[in-house]
Amino acid sequence: MNARPFKVLGIQQIAIGGLDKNRLQKLWVDMLGLEITSTFKSERENVDEDICTLGSGPFKVEVDLMQPLDPNKKPAVHTTPLNHVGLWIDDLPQAVEWLSANGMRFAPGGIRKGAAGFDICFVHPKGNDELPIGGEGVLIELVQAPPEVVAAFAKLSAS
Repeated sequence: MNARPFKVLGIQQIAIGGLDKNRLQKLWVDMLGLEITSTFKSERENVDEDICTLGSGPFKVEVDLMQPLDPNKKPAVHTTPLNHVGLWIDDLPQAVEWLSANGMRFAPGGIRKGAAGFDICFVHPKGNDELPIGGEGVLIELVQAPPEVVAAFAKLSAS
């Protein structure tokens, strides 16, 4: 395996799924004080999502509260309460190229624009015979970090 041409900078988001987004809001917004900063709906992704935040600046973390538009369709964003973890990546295309070449299985869809406007892709929760490395049961979202986040993490690691 050759040198990894990218860095995982930090956690970009956690996504929490349930059948009733109002119950999730009661916990995360009303009780814990997170702020809803935007919403996102997608028929393709079968999701009605509130994007909440904690922290600030380049170290801000999203907490996405998700319910399915149709609980009988896939993706079933509610069937795993901790739906996925998103990681900031400094160079997403390089990461996908290198990880794929080294046996990582990605979910269908490739690199695309995500709910928060960043380029994203997903590591499949399970490997297969052709691509044996997956998320070991966890869906992992790789998120292209914008320049200010890359710079902030570089400054932090230089300290």
